[in-house]
Amino acid sequence: MRPLHRQFLHLVTVALITLTSTSLALAQNWPTRPITMVVPYAAGGVYDTFGRIYAARLSEILGHQVIVENIGGAGGMTGTARVAKAAPDGYQFVFGGISTHVQVPLLYKKPLYDAAIDFTPVALVAETALVLVARKDLPAGNLAAFIAYAKLNQTKMQYGSPGPGTGSHLACALLNAEIGLDITHIPYRGMSPAMNDLLGGRLDYICPTVSTVLSQIEGKLVQATAVLTRARSTTIPDVASAHEQGITGFDASGWYAIFLPKNVPAPILQKLNGATVAAMNTPSLVVRLKELGATVPPPEQRSPDYLQKFVASEIEKWAKVVKLAGIKPE
Repeated sequence: MRPLHRQFLHLVTVALITLTSTSLALAQNWPTRPITMVVPYAAGGVYDTFGRIYAARLSEILGHQVIVENIGGAGGMTGTARVAKAAPDGYQFVFGGISTHVQVPLLYKKPLYDAAIDFTPVALVAETALVLVARKDLPAGNLAAFIAYAKLNQTKMQYGSPGPGTGSHLACALLNAEIGLDITHIPYRGMSPAMNDLLGGRLDYICPTVSTVLSQIEGKLVQATAVLTRARSTTIPDVASAHEQGITGFDASGWYAIFLPKNVPAPILQKLNGATVAAMNTPSLVVRLKELGATVPPPEQRSPDYLQKFVASEIEKWAKVVKLAGIKPE
């Protein structure tokens, strides 16, 4: 090899080592400035509320402000896609969940990202129970009674949701499939009009989150027939779960998680996961989420590896439900 070539290779090697060392040092020192948490929905919704609770605590733990930026559009995909395309330096992450990383992408032939591979999973941070609620005069005080009535009257019944492909719609669709029902779905533009029709007796049942329907349950304006998870909700502990009432293993819970762009250096991932776990261990945060009808996941479900496998399993599960519900991707 000629001396000039040797010198060139030496310079390239030195440059690569320097670049690697610099990148590693930057990753190990992260963060050194404010961080952006992208909430891919408008301010005031559940994602925004939960995201801001975590942003405040993460700011304290990390020693730098976590700034919430609401970027709505395309069912949450617009803001989520921005993080997917962001630099892998740890200064942008998305507060996503079952809608952004499972259900909404399944409704499009060409989603704006691949939820399974375009992100670095950080941690599952909250779960919310969905609940089967029936009009107050439906003879369905428990799940067995609801199933018996529905099987006899399914051609006359209707269930509602905030819109096609929403979590509430798919939860009811999954329940119907498990029971073996074929009941007409009435989509609305939001949960409020669906709730109004349920209260007015024009719908037979809906499957909202517990927090959405808590006041109606407490006011006995609707019947809470079953919590649509394996375990009971701590918010309405007197309502038995679908699992307890005979649909073994049934789980249609909502969930929320933090995702970084793909290829983020391991030291940054470890730091953000550690800070997120520390936030989940903060008693005041746990209490606040409980007041909103949510729980933090148990310790064994807080790792990046768990979240990666969980997302893959959720995509597989809900893809089947979308097909069963007859929803055609746009």
